Amino acid sequence: MTIRVVICEDQEVVRTGYVTAFDAQPDMEVAGVAADGPAAVEAVTSLKPDVVVMDIHMPLMDGIEVTRRIAGPGVVAPPKVLVVTTFNVDRYVYEALRAGASGFLLKDAPLLELVNGVRTVARGESLLSPAVTRTVIGRFADRLRPAALTPGEDPLAVLAPREREVLRLIARGLSNAEIAAELVISFETVRTYVSRILTKLDLRDRVQAVVLAYRTGFADDDR
Repeated sequence: MTIRVVICEDQEVVRTGYVTAFDAQPDMEVAGVAADGPAAVEAVTSLKPDVVVMDIHMPLMDGIEVTRRIAGPGVVAPPKVLVVTTFNVDRYVYEALRAGASGFLLKDAPLLELVNGVRTVARGESLLSPAVTRTVIGRFADRLRPAALTPGEDPLAVLAPREREVLRLIARGLSNAEIAAELVISFETVRTYVSRILTKLDLRDRVQAVVLAYRTGFADDDR
């Protein structure tokens, strides 16, 4: 399957480099490019790519707001968004993930890492180390939590006991391999549990699962 990519980047030399790198891949196609925020929203809306490579700082509308509009809550069939920026700041990571991004890379990462990053998010996986996800989301946990849930309401009630165990370990920042070792089950079994969790909770990827675990207080609950 060919991965269709839209590149949202205001620097022409960087944009050209991305186009060259992606078009050289046998499994990728650059469907379009955009140099500012509004153009990015329009390009993604009309072209419906699989993956959007998103710069944080763009003219007229920043990449976080663009991400929120194309992949945020309520968006039907959103693309995967891979945020690429020069700024290694927790706040940007947090805001990008909250807006709906599936991954985060720095611009100084090798092009091969970026190419593989596109493949990673296209598969529905998150491109952010579990430990970084836990640190960033945990640091902003108070902001994530909404008003108290209705008494008796449990958004995670649809999960089986084993699935809740797996979600708790995801929220702790463990990778699939680490979860397999912790629960003494196979790697493939963990992947199956993760897939079931995402399907039952209607989530795109494990980053959203971490966010939900913190929002509901589940990540802090030892029960």
